[in-house]
Amino acid sequence: QVQLEERGGGSVQAGGSLRLSCAASLFTANNYCIGWFRQAPGKEREAVARIYTGTTKTYYADSVKGRFTISQYKANNTLYLQMNNLKPEDTAMYYCVADGGYCYTPTQPSDFTYWGQGTQVTVSS
Repeated sequence: QVQLEERGGGSVQAGGSLRLSCAASLFTANNYCIGWFRQAPGKEREAVARIYTGTTKTYYADSVKGRFTISQYKANNTLYLQMNNLKPEDTAMYYCVADGGYCYTPTQPSDFTYWGQGTQVTVSS
């Protein structure tokens, strides 16, 4: 059974930075789409950033381009999301996700089989 373990959420002031991490053994495989979704209170889950493990091609939501960076470190089976210049609107529960095959564009939550338990990110103004 695949388990995704997230770490790194917390509270920060606007303009600050946080790094999320997610560990899973399947991250060493070469044919997975892995990434991050988020869900703010009262809103639908939205894709934040994804990476295809076969080519390391990345995909970002327009709202985070230039501020967030997704990366994968196969040596320790870990996926990272570096979040810089955080804004109050980034406040949400962030979920690590994974599924076999290419990354679809656009994407939706049902495209992903495996989900982490979520980690809270809170950005205050």
